Amino acid sequence: MRQYIDFFISERQKIDESCSPLLNSFREKAFETFRLTDFPAYRSENYQYTDVGVLLKDDLGFYLNLLKSGINPHKVFYCNVPNLNSYKYFVVNGHFFQEPEKDLPSGAFAGSLNVFAERHPELFSRYYNSQAALYGDGLAAFNTLFVQDGFVLYVPENVVLEKAVQLTNISTGAVDSLINRRILIILERGAHAKLMVCDHTNEDKAMSAATQVVEVYAGENASFDFYELEESASNTVRLTNNFIRQAASSSVIVNNVTLSNGYTRNNYRIDLTGKGAETNLQGLAIADAKQTIDNFTLINHQTTDCRSRELFKYLLDDEATGVFKGKIVVSPNAQRTEAYQSNRNLLGNRRCRMYSQPQLEINADDVKCSHGMTTGQLDEAALFYMRSRGISNEEAILLLKSAFTSDVLKDIRLEGLRDRLKSLIEKRLRGELIKCQECF
Repeated sequence: MRQYIDFFISERQKIDESCSPLLNSFREKAFETFRLTDFPAYRSENYQYTDVGVLLKDDLGFYLNLLKSGINPHKVFYCNVPNLNSYKYFVVNGHFFQEPEKDLPSGAFAGSLNVFAERHPELFSRYYNSQAALYGDGLAAFNTLFVQDGFVLYVPENVVLEKAVQLTNISTGAVDSLINRRILIILERGAHAKLMVCDHTNEDKAMSAATQVVEVYAGENASFDFYELEESASNTVRLTNNFIRQAASSSVIVNNVTLSNGYTRNNYRIDLTGKGAETNLQGLAIADAKQTIDNFTLINHQTTDCRSRELFKYLLDDEATGVFKGKIVVSPNAQRTEAYQSNRNLLGNRRCRMYSQPQLEINADDVKCSHGMTTGQLDEAALFYMRSRGISNEEAILLLKSAFTSDVLKDIRLEGLRDRLKSLIEKRLRGELIKCQECF
């Protein structure tokens, strides 16, 4: 931790000089929080298997304003998701890639965190870092301390984005690096939007670590779909904090798919604060070699008539490690809650490891809640049956694994994305090279 404190003190001017004064105004409090708390403690209640301090202990370089990448992502990456009619944006090494503004509906904004702070200072001050400062840990404070830019999607009252928004995070460069990214989503009353975020890292680049904080605010009767696809590399560390606050009758879908990675830790905190709010949180992790995927979730039912459904599935092989810790908390005021949590895991051999801890904390008596976990291997009877019908052993295994992933994908409401993910998953299970983005 000491090297980061010293770096912030010595390089504060360089960190601030290309950022909005409003963005910089949050650093002092974040500095005190990080100085007092450090990174989350290893083996603590919520970080039992992820040691953030060790993952970020190396002397990693920062992509400050003088170290921006000179690449044009439009000339390097081409979206290969067919039939996905979307607004496309890029963040390169933590910096928003500025380009001509898209023709969004009146009042909507999609673009740089710094630009949004300058154009909408009241909205920025009201929403930015509100959840992260209140509920975040030392890792979230660390991100606030060093972040220089990010992405904002703002949809005003009763505005509907008919086209999806696609954001591609690109990590590239020849030196070991630590990248800090920020995503801020604000949907006012009755607003509707869909956001797809893709993470990509060059396989041949040096070690890359990224911290990311996402804050989502869904107003009354708002609808938001948030899809994440990680397709990084074995030399990548990805540490995220996702905070979601939902008002009355809002609906949020969160779907995270990890197809390739090095070490990934995803935190989700969802607060259902308004009557009738509904959330659907899903994750799919495919890992082999020595990859690690650690997902931590907390869903708080704070008022009446809210619903949540949570499903995380892991497909592990070789010496991969999977971790799932999920908790649903039903407050005394949250009568008529419906909350369901499920974790299902498929292990390919005895060398991979899965650690699972689903939890319910119920403080109300008029509820429908359940949670469960299963971990096992492929059904030998099903394999035998398929082989007896002339299907090869390899193809039978592929079909069963593909079927295992299907219920995580069925609720994706972007048809082009859902079909493309099915294809990418099949290629991943076959051991083929997978790319959601094609390089020119």
